[in-house]
Amino acid sequence: MKELFNEYAKSIETYIMFQIKQEAAKLAPQLEEKGRSPIALAMGAPVAPPPKKVYETVINSLSIPQIHTYSTPKGEGWFLEAVKQRMLKRFGVELDAQNEIFSLIGSKEGLANFIRALINPTTNEKEKDIILVPDPGYASYTQMVKTNGGLSYGYKLCKENNYMPDMYKVWEELKQQNLDEKKVKAMIINYPSNPLGATCTKEYLQHIADFCKEKQIWLLSDAAYCDIYFEENSRPHSVLEASGAKDVAVEFFSFSKPYSMTGFRLGWVCGNKDAVSTFGKLKSTIDTGIFKVIQKAGAEILNSQEGDDYINQSNIDFKRKQMIVINGLRELGWDIKDEDIPKATFYIWQPIPKRYKTSKEFTDDLLRTSGIVVVPGNGFGQYGEGFFRLSAVATDEQLYEVIERMKKDGFYF
Repeated sequence: MKELFNEYAKSIETYIMFQIKQEAAKLAPQLEEKGRSPIALAMGAPVAPPPKKVYETVINSLSIPQIHTYSTPKGEGWFLEAVKQRMLKRFGVELDAQNEIFSLIGSKEGLANFIRALINPTTNEKEKDIILVPDPGYASYTQMVKTNGGLSYGYKLCKENNYMPDMYKVWEELKQQNLDEKKVKAMIINYPSNPLGATCTKEYLQHIADFCKEKQIWLLSDAAYCDIYFEENSRPHSVLEASGAKDVAVEFFSFSKPYSMTGFRLGWVCGNKDAVSTFGKLKSTIDTGIFKVIQKAGAEILNSQEGDDYINQSNIDFKRKQMIVINGLRELGWDIKDEDIPKATFYIWQPIPKRYKTSKEFTDDLLRTSGIVVVPGNGFGQYGEGFFRLSAVATDEQLYEVIERMKKDGFYF
């Protein structure tokens, strides 16, 4: 019966994070026997509980009459208004709550469905619509494009281009590879970056907006990590702050990272009203909205002092955890200069030791020998080979234990 599934479904591989989680679970018994119980540093998921206000709102909202009934895909009016206020307060971006904002079951779902709305699926390689994606970049971008019958084209992010490539040069490179520029539908950006932790300047966002406007392609900004940063002068911007960006851009936000609400599955997309409207029509055929209790929790925390205090404290904690790992890796021989330490996110992206031929060889050895669960860099694109990503989201004690295990088990650079 498997042959009845379409070509895209049959080509899907299990998401890399779940592959790694399954492998760690399989090895857990033998690792525990030798005192190396797995320490999970692969998933980008904060482990701290959400703000108390979130839980309190959930409990109190359950008794509201008709709270259990269907919501709407767009989101309840009061949720959309809360988002409007947040975008104005945080970025100075003014939005029309009814026409330029739409609720999401997490930003991942929103991105996948937006890509679905853009691509005309085909198995003919020469006819495939193209989406420009960051490389290294979030592993799901390429899968979202592939499973909708499109082609992803990776634009390189590296230290040499300061993680901010000239997109006009990228466009020329695309044409030199005999790809049809007329098939390009959109560009995805992700600042701060998963997996790099890299940020970009407001001037670069203007460059991107101008580029997309000139090429008449959509600009999809994944801003899931915009509130996880360590220096006020590197505070991430919204792409919608760029002049004219709303003509071509939509931006995706999530409650998962800033408020540790990963399991709540709540977010929003905002920006160009035509894009939001078309996306909304597609969404109305797929789901009937988010549980209103979840929306209440999101709306209450979004503009509250408790929410802001929570983000500020979380960022202090993430910075401390980052430096536990950075200092530990330095002791193990990694040459990490101060200027190369990420100014945002909880990700640490470093080269693998030279004695390993591939990223996977290193991360597999680290798991099987020491029970340390990290992600091989090639899982984030071709330019990720030779690197690994570590999520500094565990407890301080676990992070210190990671460094001690690496020292005892000989994982020096």
